[in-house]
Amino acid sequence: MNRIATVSTLAVAVASLGFSTALFAQASPQPAAAAAVKPEAIPAKIALISFEQAVFATNEGQKAVNDLSAKYQPQKTKIDGEAQEVQSLKDQLQKQPNLSDAEKATRVRNIDTKEKQLQRDGEDASAAYQQELQEVYGRIAQKVNGTLQTYANQNGFTLTLDVSGQSSNILQADPRTDITRAVIDAYNTSSGVPAQPAGASAPSAPASRTAPRATPRTTPAPR
Repeated sequence: MNRIATVSTLAVAVASLGFSTALFAQASPQPAAAAAVKPEAIPAKIALISFEQAVFATNEGQKAVNDLSAKYQPQKTKIDGEAQEVQSLKDQLQKQPNLSDAEKATRVRNIDTKEKQLQRDGEDASAAYQQELQEVYGRIAQKVNGTLQTYANQNGFTLTLDVSGQSSNILQADPRTDITRAVIDAYNTSSGVPAQPAGASAPSAPASRTAPRATPRTTPAPR
């Protein structure tokens, strides 16, 4: 399965009630202990999904990534220019071996300063891009997960496994159990976002486009 790039976490807040235990004991009888639930095997229908791939392969995911890459294109152009300047200064220094020690030292300091600025600019742009990419992923992943739950319930799946991870324990699976494409198609239909123009490519971003790892990556099993 193709790997992409993680679902959103759900938090449940539990509030405690501050009643007096003595008054509560007087007003209400002690509840009977809950009967233990006996585990049992049930007929299983298992589905596999590359969830991260599905999120970014939707029309909405592709559009969001293209828009984000276009937003960061000016920064990438600036960083590329800085890198070319540094390389040009290094080439000039190598081609002039007869410079005085003082001139060499001055040029080396200049190159070092520009290299450090290049590194800072690259790291800042990369961090900002990755943060926004993570936000895009989280926003769309919540909605895609809803589509997944609906699809799994309607088709009778009792368990859905996310195989987006690099170290998936799934060694073999019938291709018919892969619902990735089906969920993508279902989400595209419900979202109403049109497909990106054929052949359109987004500008390169100043950071890797590797899909962020979702935490946790395991897709909640359909109810």
